[in-house]
Amino acid sequence: MDVKLFRIVTGEEVIAEVVEENASTVTVRNGLVVIPQPQNIGFAPWATVVSREKPELEVSRTHIVYVGEVEHSIREKYDSIYGSKLVTPEPKSLILQ
Repeated sequence: MDVKLFRIVTGEEVIAEVVEENASTVTVRNGLVVIPQPQNIGFAPWATVVSREKPELEVSRTHIVYVGEVEHSIREKYDSIYGSKLVTPEPKSLILQ
């Protein structure tokens, strides 16, 4: 699952699974709006009344300010909501002495 962070021209930061991309649009599903909180990050559903039969949304690239990778801990939270429910450990380096 290719999950990205999108900043929309409305100011929303949305985490969503990228389904398809072309020169003019990005198709996503399972979008969550990122809600900054004093000590943490919260989420709210994005496009709450989208059809369950066709849950993908086509977003014009002209409405996207930037696209980025999602931090590991935030991705784990997203995966616990929409993913396989498996949480992978953060990569660690092995130190030999």
